[in-house]
Amino acid sequence: MHALIESQPFATLVTMSNSGLFASHLPMVLAPSEGIYGTLRGHLSRANNQWRDLSPSVEALAIFSGDHHYISPNWYPEKTEDGKVVPTWNYAVVHAYGPIRIIEDPAWLLSHLTALTTQHEAPSPSPWHVSDAPADYISSQIKGIVGIELPISRIEGKWKVSQNKSERTRLAVEQGLEDLHTPEALAMRDLVRGKRP
Repeated sequence: MHALIESQPFATLVTMSNSGLFASHLPMVLAPSEGIYGTLRGHLSRANNQWRDLSPSVEALAIFSGDHHYISPNWYPEKTEDGKVVPTWNYAVVHAYGPIRIIEDPAWLLSHLTALTTQHEAPSPSPWHVSDAPADYISSQIKGIVGIELPISRIEGKWKVSQNKSERTRLAVEQGLEDLHTPEALAMRDLVRGKRP
């Protein structure tokens, strides 16, 4: 589950507010060894009311969606045998629950932004660093955000990747996905084969 979070760090953060559920979409950084199941860190714009209006007594939910793909019944060998097939959707997802803490400390925010940027700039041949921008500019940008920290108290993952099908049907699904030859289809083919992110 941690591997999926780290490979797909763009989360949907859902909290309860005085007016009902509130969702925002944001990248999060996982500190896997902090807390029971790890700790998630992110930030929201100060203009985003989610951080002001959340109910701290209600756990937040961070949803991380992994690979997913439509599965056609045309791929199933059973289609020609008895016709008892229907389409489905394969997917991998992780739900991380926990209390949210709002952080306005500039030093914490700078450390978080540095970790977030370092993680996502790592593949670049010439990574950008927070220190590449003028310090006063970064300081002014930090004033426009608030940090969030979510120590994970409960984590649930689901990989629905045709594992409930027979081996011959799984092989047919793999072939159908391979024939599509899109990046999304090939990623799901690998999950059906048993390769985890």
